[in-house]
Amino acid sequence: MEMDGLFSLGAPSGLVAAPAFNPVSDDSPLPVRMRPAGIDELVGQQHLLAPGSPLRQLVMGVSPMSVILWGPPGTGKTTIAHLVAGASDRKFVALSALTAGVKDVRAVIETARRERRAGGPPTVLFIDEVHRFSKTQQDSLLAAVEDRTVALLAATTENPYFSVISPLLSRCVLLTLKALGDDDVRHLLRRAVADPRGLGGKVTLTADAEDHLVRLATGDVRKALTALEAAASSAEAQGVAEIDLATAEKAVDVAAVRYDRDGDAHYDVTSAFIKSMRGSDPDAALHWLARMLVAGEDPRFIARRIVIFASEDVGMADPQALLVATAAAQAVQLIGLPECQLNLAQAVVHMATAPKSNTVTTAIGEAMADVRAGRGGAVPSHLRDAHYPGARGLGHGRGYKYPHDDSRGVVTQQYIPDDLVGSDYYRPTDHGSERAVSERVPRLRRIVRGLAAPPRPETAASASTTTPDRAAGGAPAADASRSSANNEPPATPPAADEVQAIDSGAAAGEEQP
Repeated sequence: MEMDGLFSLGAPSGLVAAPAFNPVSDDSPLPVRMRPAGIDELVGQQHLLAPGSPLRQLVMGVSPMSVILWGPPGTGKTTIAHLVAGASDRKFVALSALTAGVKDVRAVIETARRERRAGGPPTVLFIDEVHRFSKTQQDSLLAAVEDRTVALLAATTENPYFSVISPLLSRCVLLTLKALGDDDVRHLLRRAVADPRGLGGKVTLTADAEDHLVRLATGDVRKALTALEAAASSAEAQGVAEIDLATAEKAVDVAAVRYDRDGDAHYDVTSAFIKSMRGSDPDAALHWLARMLVAGEDPRFIARRIVIFASEDVGMADPQALLVATAAAQAVQLIGLPECQLNLAQAVVHMATAPKSNTVTTAIGEAMADVRAGRGGAVPSHLRDAHYPGARGLGHGRGYKYPHDDSRGVVTQQYIPDDLVGSDYYRPTDHGSERAVSERVPRLRRIVRGLAAPPRPETAASASTTTPDRAAGGAPAADASRSSANNEPPATPPAADEVQAIDSGAAAGEEQP
């Protein structure tokens, strides 16, 4: 069977021969023909190529250590395996995690063990896409890697801390390959144009076309060389020897988006998306939204994250944010792609530009922490259900005060369990609409807890700036939809009779909410 057309694998009969890379021919793909012949031809990954580095030792056969290569596509993982396979003093066996099973792995290990006992060469076992191996399949490697029956060379595009079991990870050296920079990709394109192994100077590449291929590659040199080969074929078909921008654009017109909905990039992009909205950067948030949409992310997942964000990071600073988020989620269900991308974009802009408050998040977190710690106690008897026969005889509901019977709509009464009296979970900010709530909550707490009102200033100026709340019995707060940084004094002061009513209530010793 074949794996990616790069190396032949032995038949899954349990007797595994030592497969090798397919020989390179004139009709091999350009990325295959341009693979480095030695480690000094590697471009990029300079952080791994220092003298004596694990990568150099691996390629040169100096050390039998096991290595996991982790990096995005087109960064040289298969190229490194190719270089290791070229070492004459080692036996090289390649398996694909897409097709191999535990039986294949054990056959390779048993063959390697017999050959080592007979004085044969050490075996390097290359496993591509190792993250696709199940836990059981990865477990089958542990003993052989531990005693160096085989030197494992594993390649993965997924974060090995998530996709590789810890015992195997601890037995290997982890080498992280980075996406190639634009200069590295440009250098390799120019090498492929001129090198006899590549295009051999049969075509030239204009600066604009080169820039286009570099941009679309996004650090994936395999994609860059594949696009170059397609553009060269197009130019040859047209009877021209120059690859211009138009020819390059026809060869490939969509950039590769590094995003795996089940992998590490999924979490990284989602994290950047949320943090951009939290940081009030609508432009960055829209970029990450676009990245997810172009990569084929489920729009329902995006909508769920926005709904969570509306309460987690905006909260009471803009209560309308939750309505916008849930409306966008409903639109996704009703309309679907591609049109629902507009609804998602509107919701993202709203979240990014809204005033922020995480007080709802911290409040419920602290309340749940107290519950988990065993604090709380029994429900106060006056709050217990009293609607069923016999409940009154148990004292349920006795002494309960009905808030609507009070003209203020608030009464002095204990609602929280005895051992949590005085707990303040919700601490509102002065951001956006929460500014009005931050003025109201202290007054509500004083009434509910039966605390004395603070001394009132006697100056007329302070009385004129009083801003009562309608929800607590007064007038609306000033411009509650704006953040504290942009709030301005109300255009007109509260009505004189409303201020007088509050003042008179305070003078009589009655706290107004």
